[in-house]
Amino acid sequence: MTTPTNPPAGNADQKTPKIHPERKRRVKTALNLFSATAWITGIMLLLLVVRMVMQYLLHMDVSMFGWVAIAHGWCYLFFFLASLNLGLKARWTMPQWIVTVLGGVVPFLSFFVEKWRRDEVTKKFQLNEA
Repeated sequence: MTTPTNPPAGNADQKTPKIHPERKRRVKTALNLFSATAWITGIMLLLLVVRMVMQYLLHMDVSMFGWVAIAHGWCYLFFFLASLNLGLKARWTMPQWIVTVLGGVVPFLSFFVEKWRRDEVTKKFQLNEA
């Protein structure tokens, strides 16, 4: 009977598998779109929070800022679609995707989620390598 042997630690077979260049390109494009929509949605959400504080806590007239809620809604829709696009390409689990999408409705969370997902996807798909 033979015993299985493990290859030495320095063996070339133990390297991280290479990602196909076309897949890298698609993931990088999706990641850039996701990052842009995350930042825009986060900024619009902060503007919406400021508007709501001015209206409901400070009782100020904010009628000229009525567009902020509508703009945030549209930005969130694009963020949602960009998250779905990147999540499908990066093969995220459902909890990863849900946390990512919630980033667009919790103040400041979109900035953190964008950083976490950018680092995660960049490492997983070796986007910093040529």
